[in-house]
Amino acid sequence: MAPPNLCVLVAAAASVRTVLLGFLLLVQVSLATGTSDIVLAHNITWKSIDFKTILEWEPKPVNYVYSVEISTRWGDWKKKCFQIKKTECDLTDEMKNVRETYIARILSEKPEKSDGDPEESLHANAPYFIPYVDTNLGQPRIQSFEQNDTKLKVTVQDSITSFRHNGTFQTLRQIFNQDLTYTLYYWRASSTGKKSANTGTNEFLIEVDKGESYCFNVQAVIPSRRAKQKSPESAILCTSQDKVVFKELFFIVGAVVFVIIILIIILSVTLYKCSKARAKRDKKENTPLNVA
Repeated sequence: MAPPNLCVLVAAAASVRTVLLGFLLLVQVSLATGTSDIVLAHNITWKSIDFKTILEWEPKPVNYVYSVEISTRWGDWKKKCFQIKKTECDLTDEMKNVRETYIARILSEKPEKSDGDPEESLHANAPYFIPYVDTNLGQPRIQSFEQNDTKLKVTVQDSITSFRHNGTFQTLRQIFNQDLTYTLYYWRASSTGKKSANTGTNEFLIEVDKGESYCFNVQAVIPSRRAKQKSPESAILCTSQDKVVFKELFFIVGAVVFVIIILIIILSVTLYKCSKARAKRDKKENTPLNVA
């Protein structure tokens, strides 16, 4: 039997090697394509008002999903939102201690993992969040007010927060205690000059001018904070709504009367000019022609 041709053997080996390399390249491309669609979360922000706390991020997922995990600095990671298409996750109920520092991370992962996928997903970390320091204060509300001669009494109603203690929603006062103060802004209804007063309780009792109507609103303040100290101002209320309405009505009626007077003057001038022009035209038409 003739020995095999050496050139044929070399060519066959090269062909097998080429096929194997092509197969490996195909597998690598397939794996790369499967992971290139997954994007890390970015623009991660906490949105929190009165301890209602939601984590938000970008972008909207395509061909992958997000899961969110949260932990204290010393605790175990807990998955809260599992394989979602949304770009937000409500973490309010996971914050059991308002003074604790919380850590969150957003996992980008395939909807269904196969045996060949890595166990750890790509993830992005959110900034640290301390509810007591970082939650924004909501708009306060005036519960009641009373003006008696030269005394104006205003009572502020504490906002109900989203933080629970023993199953009960807590107020701002119950959480912040003496850290919570209120500022009252007040002014005569007939003036724009504002004055202010502060209290560490929920009541104001201030001196005002007798017989004057006053308007006012309030603002919650946490002086111990470095940032996010103040809430939005409450709605404006007045001790005598009738006077305020009358004042507004007076200006409206005055403006209408002024416009009517201007229109009457313009109309009168126009009619006078038209009448004068008509009289001049009639006179010219009735004048006899001079006969030469």
